[in-house]
Amino acid sequence: MRKGYRFSLIIALAAMITTLSLSGIVANAQATAAPVTINMWHISTAAIQGAYWQTIANDYMAQHPNVTIQFTVLENEAYKAKLTTVIQAGTPPDLFWSWGGGVLWNYANAGLVRDISPELNANNGEWKNSFAAQAALNLYGQNGKYYGVPFDWGAVGVFFNKALWKKAGLDPAKTPATWDDLLTDVKALKAAGITPFIIGEKDKWPGHFFFAYLATREAGQKGFLAAYNQTGSFADAPFVKAFTDLKQLVDLNAFQDGALATDYSTAENLMGDGKGAMEVMGQFSIANQINDSTSKKGLGADLGWFPFPVITGGTGLATDVFGGGDGLAVGKNAPDAAVDFLKFASSTKYQIMGADPNIGVTVPPTVKGTDSAITDPILQTIIKARDSATYFQLYYDQFLPPATAGAVLDSVQAVFAGTDTPQQAAQAIQDAAKTELPLK
Repeated sequence: MRKGYRFSLIIALAAMITTLSLSGIVANAQATAAPVTINMWHISTAAIQGAYWQTIANDYMAQHPNVTIQFTVLENEAYKAKLTTVIQAGTPPDLFWSWGGGVLWNYANAGLVRDISPELNANNGEWKNSFAAQAALNLYGQNGKYYGVPFDWGAVGVFFNKALWKKAGLDPAKTPATWDDLLTDVKALKAAGITPFIIGEKDKWPGHFFFAYLATREAGQKGFLAAYNQTGSFADAPFVKAFTDLKQLVDLNAFQDGALATDYSTAENLMGDGKGAMEVMGQFSIANQINDSTSKKGLGADLGWFPFPVITGGTGLATDVFGGGDGLAVGKNAPDAAVDFLKFASSTKYQIMGADPNIGVTVPPTVKGTDSAITDPILQTIIKARDSATYFQLYYDQFLPPATAGAVLDSVQAVFAGTDTPQQAAQAIQDAAKTELPLK
């Protein structure tokens, strides 16, 4: 063996030994590091969705033996109630489900969440810049500080049953473009003995999807911002008109019997079992209709989707989108490992996994490099609407501060119940808004 070659081999072997030694030191350090427990709350109650989160946790814990991730899984309404209790006590979970917007901003103003902007901006903003839906990310922060990240983001629209559409003599390829067109289709469905809309109004927030989208169509971005900044009012004509539009559906008996006593999960069961023709709902309905249907298969190829119709004479554009998605916020006392796990979970790998319809999660991812994972045609359409939106309005019950958001939910339910007029409902929202808005 030549001397030079032998010397190079010795150097290479020495480097290999050093690398192995360092690897062993790192592995040993991880194994002997102080134990850390991360408490995370989420609302993915379907078994297959819970398994998805457990998979991510297992992968992370395998790489970080000192970390234990504990999940608390709650149904949506129970989650909101319990979170309110721990928030009021000043003891938020390390990671918890959040829709961003005004509710999260209020937590931040009260010092209840952790600013993760240093981690997002590290390495020239590597993590922050990985998000394709920057508008969604911005709803998890304000004034340069961030308190969480979006996990999935989509758009509310109208899911419809193509088979029932055909039964009523309607063409599934010709979905209504205007509110008047929709009302015509509702009457055709009623005439055929078919329930036009399924809704879980016991939980209030599903009904607010109707009102808020109608308000987005009637008032547009300019009208909403005027009301939000209190240079205008939620009692102004476009918001009253939005309630009047909603009342048209109520007066037509467009919803299933017992709609006010039906919760969201039951509504998804009814829709997935083919008991109604339409549902105004977010992207998460795709998985929930399947999971909550009796067959666990949903409508299959009979499920369709179209954008919420425009309103003739309204200020809003056809490309204005109302919707939102899910994300995770970081509690004020969360350990560094919680932020690291959040970054891990929001990586391309797990976002692609979350978009896979074969595992029943089916969410529109928020990070770059995931387009090829979207195979569901409805989800593709929703993402296209999201990405091409001229104005994106987050759910009112999350964007608005608590009392105003609560007034929206209560006022919408009162219109469904027939106990408030459109004028009374709009004024009730404004009465709450003037005590909280504009945000300081």
